[in-house]
Amino acid sequence: MMENVIGRADAPKNLFFSSGVGMTGEHDLSFLGLFLQADIIVKAVMAILALASILCWTIIIEKLVRIGAVRRQVRRFEILTRTPERIGEVTGDLPQRVVAAGLEAWRDVDKTESRAERRERIERAMRAAMTGRLRQLERGLPFLATIGSAAPFIGLFGTVWGIMNSFSAIAQSQDTSLAVVAPGIAEALFATAIGLVAAIPAVMAYNKFSVDITRVAHRVTAVIGDLGNRLARETALAREAAE
Repeated sequence: MMENVIGRADAPKNLFFSSGVGMTGEHDLSFLGLFLQADIIVKAVMAILALASILCWTIIIEKLVRIGAVRRQVRRFEILTRTPERIGEVTGDLPQRVVAAGLEAWRDVDKTESRAERRERIERAMRAAMTGRLRQLERGLPFLATIGSAAPFIGLFGTVWGIMNSFSAIAQSQDTSLAVVAPGIAEALFATAIGLVAAIPAVMAYNKFSVDITRVAHRVTAVIGDLGNRLARETALAREAAE
C-alpha cells in the first residue's frame, strides 16, 4: 500500500524533470536547456550554425598559421634579393616558385627581343608563379564570406520559426503571462545569437586575411620588379660580352 503511494508521489516529480522543467515549474534557461527545449527546426538551425562556426574557426586558425609563415618568407625574400649572390638562399614555397620561374625565363634567351621586352617576360613569369601560390592561400576565404553574410539570416529564420511556435502555444493555452511567453522567446532568440557568434568572427577574419594576402602580393610584386630588372640587365651584359 505504501509503495503505491510513493510511486504516485514520485510520478509528477519525474514528469517535471523529463520535460526540462524544475520542481517550481521554471524553465531551464541555460544554453543546453534552450537547445534541448527548442523545436526540431530550431534545433536543426542551431546545429547547422554551430557546425559552421567550428569550420570557420578551423579555417581561421589554419590561415593564421599559413599566412604568418608566408609573411616571414617574404620578409626574408626581400632581404636576400638585395644581394644577388644570396638569391640561392631563398626559402619558402612562394619565394622559391617566384625565383625558379624568373630564372627559367632568364635562361630562355631570345636575341631578337629588347631589354624591356626581356624584363617584361621575366616579370610576367614570376607574377604568374606568385598568383598561383596566392590562390592557394585564398582557399577557404569564400566560405568565411558566405558564413559571415548568411549566418545571421539563418539564425533569424530559426528565431522567426520559434516565435511562431511560441505564439501558437500561447493561443492554445490562452495564457499570456510573462512566465509562459519568456521561455519560448528565449529559445527562439538563442538561434539568432548563435548566428551572430558564427558570423562576426567569419567577417573579421575574411577582411583581415584579404588585406594580408593583398599586402603580400604588393610586397612580392615590388621584389619581382627589382629582380626582373637585374636579370634582364645581366642577360644584356652577357650577350654584349659574347659579341
